[in-house]
Amino acid sequence: MQRRSLLAAPAALALAALPRAGAAQEKRSLAFVVNVSADFWTICRRGIEKANREHPDFAMEMIVPGQASAAEQRRIIDELLARRVAGIAISPINPANSTETLNRVASQSILFTSDSDAPNSNRLVYIGTDNVAAGREAGKQMKKALPQGGKAMLFVGTMDADNARERVQGIREELQGGEINIIDIRTDESDIARAKRNVEDTLARYADINLLVGLWAYNTPQIYQAVKGAGRDGKVKIVGFDEDALTLRGIADGTIESTVVQQPFEFGYQSMVGMVKVLNGDRSFIPPNKQIIIPTRIIDKSNVAEFQKQMRDLLRGA
Repeated sequence: MQRRSLLAAPAALALAALPRAGAAQEKRSLAFVVNVSADFWTICRRGIEKANREHPDFAMEMIVPGQASAAEQRRIIDELLARRVAGIAISPINPANSTETLNRVASQSILFTSDSDAPNSNRLVYIGTDNVAAGREAGKQMKKALPQGGKAMLFVGTMDADNARERVQGIREELQGGEINIIDIRTDESDIARAKRNVEDTLARYADINLLVGLWAYNTPQIYQAVKGAGRDGKVKIVGFDEDALTLRGIADGTIESTVVQQPFEFGYQSMVGMVKVLNGDRSFIPPNKQIIIPTRIIDKSNVAEFQKQMRDLLRGA
């Protein structure tokens, strides 16, 4: 899910913190490589921290790319392999074109995927959302927002990522035969300023647009701000993904209908605990289909206040 926010150290600092090959450090290192800086991944970090408290004999680290690109992820992977990390969990930005790189990881250490899968790689397991099912849930929310039908636009970072393609697939499956027409999908290559411009351009070009849908965590806040800025709140419906603070604020004030939230805490926790198990010779937790699915939930006005408190506690490490 490719996203906006306040994550800590840049990739270079995070990598520098990892133990180098041959160093006196005896702890085996496990790394979680994300796709972009976002509060979504801050929550995942809390799961990693919990796993590390339970397994203090390991050094567990989250790596945030300096820029959201497959090339930057490859550079990080090269660094990690040079330092002989024992395992890498990754949310691959462009899995279809990263198979060779991912297989190189799998040949030298443990490889898990999370958030966005790379099923053609030699990863041991995917831990994350069933994104087709999540897309169907978003489609249901779109139908709830527009019971009489209408015109919709989707917004996402890139359609190269499996999670984006699968969410769109699920949405189209749910909307099939209905009265909601998806005009287009606008991508922004994880550029937040461009993400907002995409929404502003849509609002300017399509006076009759009824619904805007953000597929990645930072998209929905940009939709929210653009709609508010154009004075179209209450006139244009919004459905989103994930739990950015602005998204939750928009649900609380009635501008956003709902959001499909994942459980990034579990992404981090289960990835790290799973890699520890594999290193200790236990693969019994890996199902035959090599997918551990973490369920989603819908946040709307009925439960947003309670959920906001939960997120505040997680983000400050409570």
